[in-house]
Amino acid sequence: MSALNLSRDPSVTEREWLTLVGRKTVLVVVHTLVYGKRLLDTLSLLEADFRVQVVFTAPPHVFGDEVPRFLRHLGGAVLPWDEAVRMTFDLALAAGPRGVEKISAPLLTLPHGAGYLKRLTGPHPGVAGLRRQDLAPGGRLPAAVAVPHHAELSVLERHCPEALPVAHVVGDSAHDRIAASLPARAAYRRALGLSDGEKLVVVVSTWGTQSSFGRFETLLPRLMAELPAGRFRSAILVHPNVWSGHGSWQVRAWLARCARLGIAVLAPEADWRAVLVAADHIIGDHGSVTLYGTLTGAPILLASSPEREINPSSPAAALATTAPALSPAHPLVAQLEYATAEYRPEEYARIAERITSEPGRFNRNMRRLMYRLLRLGQPAHEPETVPLPEPPALEEWTRGGTGVTA
Repeated sequence: MSALNLSRDPSVTEREWLTLVGRKTVLVVVHTLVYGKRLLDTLSLLEADFRVQVVFTAPPHVFGDEVPRFLRHLGGAVLPWDEAVRMTFDLALAAGPRGVEKISAPLLTLPHGAGYLKRLTGPHPGVAGLRRQDLAPGGRLPAAVAVPHHAELSVLERHCPEALPVAHVVGDSAHDRIAASLPARAAYRRALGLSDGEKLVVVVSTWGTQSSFGRFETLLPRLMAELPAGRFRSAILVHPNVWSGHGSWQVRAWLARCARLGIAVLAPEADWRAVLVAADHIIGDHGSVTLYGTLTGAPILLASSPEREINPSSPAAALATTAPALSPAHPLVAQLEYATAEYRPEEYARIAERITSEPGRFNRNMRRLMYRLLRLGQPAHEPETVPLPEPPALEEWTRGGTGVTA
């Protein structure tokens, strides 16, 4: 039995040293660093409620290497996975499907990125995250499936219609926090150490063979050689699955020369959202972070956008036909200037609107859903969407700072 005895079995007494007993217990299932970071905004909705005890667990996962350090930084009570699956909880939260059918609790699932962007082929084709094996592993449906947009319901109806009765359109937490933080853009730029005349280029990569990271070998020398110092600063944001898959040492080794030349390399555990808000240009791909860039007003260049990997009904597909593609044959500064000249705010606004059909209402909708599953009344105050904290200076990133925020 864990040091925290959270079983709902009345025959099992609580540990004598626990100060508050008889709490409702919420298990947070953190498969990967990406999933864990995604769940933090949701957990903020339980703050200051003494009726609820939150605990964490980490199932085995191929991209789970960074999770123990992430959980240590949070300071939460952590249950070993083999103990968590033998216990009972009042609610479980998860942003991924692996092993969740073993949990004894009403399960609430949500996506770990900007909706459902990836199309899968092969023996189990469909939209990743909305297939039957994603939503009902082991044949067991969760108590609730949170989706960001009403358009997801039609996809769900095709792939897993039995999940429709438990699907809830709640919105997107990252969208809402970025939107709430846009007025702080000047403050974020000052915190990063940018001067008034400097343009920040944020280079973004998802993971996988078709990601923009696969082109870094040719893109990074251009960042170092073609962007004039004093006019441009650069920051690199690589998906945590790349760090976990290849190892942090290896990724830092690949990017070491960039860091030595003053290009900021964001740590995988960092909150990238304030840096994105501060960007003047984004070079990205078909991943969620590039898509969130449509909220910021920064022109986007696509270094990679593989049609066969993109859900054709997703906003990523619309971005792929809207943003200009990075060319290997033309000067990089000229391409950034072209993307700026061709930028049409109304086009990108339409793409951003496809991220969520509940803009600004994630906290309200998700808190209502969680407390209903917990069989508790909601706290008697409006949940607040807090702007993002100021990021560390770019110089701290080049010296190996973490920039971890919650």
